[in-house]
Amino acid sequence: MRMFRLLVPVLALSAILSFAADPAFRRAPGFSLPDSKLQQHDLYDYRGKVLIVDFMMTNCPHCATFSKTLERVTAKYGQKVAILSIVNYSSDNSSTVGNYIQANKVTYPILFDCGQVLASYLRLERAKKAVDMPHAFIIDAQGRIRGDYTYSMLTRPVFEGDGIFKDLDALLAPAAAK
Repeated sequence: MRMFRLLVPVLALSAILSFAADPAFRRAPGFSLPDSKLQQHDLYDYRGKVLIVDFMMTNCPHCATFSKTLERVTAKYGQKVAILSIVNYSSDNSSTVGNYIQANKVTYPILFDCGQVLASYLRLERAKKAVDMPHAFIIDAQGRIRGDYTYSMLTRPVFEGDGIFKDLDALLAPAAAK
C-alpha cells in the first residue's frame, strides 16, 4: 500500500511533465519583424488574441490558396483572430510582396524574416535546408502554440478548406462561453 501511495504522485508528475513537454503547447518564440511599410510587428503586441502565423513564399500556389482561406478567417472572426504572414528576404522582397498582396487581395500584414524566426518556430538544424511551404501555427491568447500545420495531402483541408475553422472554433469556444 505504501508503494502505491508513492507511485501515484510520481505518475501524476510524469503526466504533467509530458503534457508540458508537448510541442503543440510550447511557448511561441518571440519576434519583432518589419512589414513592407517598415512597420514593426512584435509577437507580444498580439498577446490576448488568437494569432495565426503563416510562413509562406509569394511564388507558392498553395500559399496563394491559403491566403484566400486566411481572408475568410478575417471575415468570420474579425478582431478575435489576428494573422501575420512571414516571408524570407532570400526569396522575396518588397516588390514581390507588394505584387502578391495586390494579386491576392491580402489585408493582413506580410512580414520579412532573414530566417531566424522560421528556424526558431520549426526548430531547424543547420543540416536541414529545405522547408515545405506554407507552414502555419495557431497561437493561443496566452502565447502558446496550439496548432502546427505543414502543407501536405493530410493537412490540405486546413490550407484549402474549412479545417482551420474547426480548430479556431474549438480554441475560441471557452472565451465565448464566459
